[in-house]
Amino acid sequence: QGHLVESGGGLVQAGGSLTLSCTASGRAFTTYAMGWFRQAPGKEREFVATVTGSGGPRWYGDSVKGRFTISRENARNAVSLQMNSLKREDTAVYYCAANSRLIRLSDPAAYDYWGQGTQVTVSS
Repeated sequence: QGHLVESGGGLVQAGGSLTLSCTASGRAFTTYAMGWFRQAPGKEREFVATVTGSGGPRWYGDSVKGRFTISRENARNAVSLQMNSLKREDTAVYYCAANSRLIRLSDPAAYDYWGQGTQVTVSS
């Protein structure tokens, strides 16, 4: 999965929804756990969500639990992030990433490949 491309970012009002998508090139997509991270200006990269290769087990960062949903479509080499009840503090660049070792799934350092990022801005 050497190439990841995100899409779907944009400007949305607080309380609204947005869906981010990420498509991966290459084969063996199901052998990777796929994650979403975000980074706001002046802050460290933050874990948002991750899903295993089968699309079963999923984990979320505390700040997004109950509001965001990660899912994947292995037939299309795609992973998405449905974001509901957006807040101003969700404003960040969102990154899609792939993890081949299937460990430390909330640690950005454990991910092998990254997309270029897509900006999400939530206005009040």
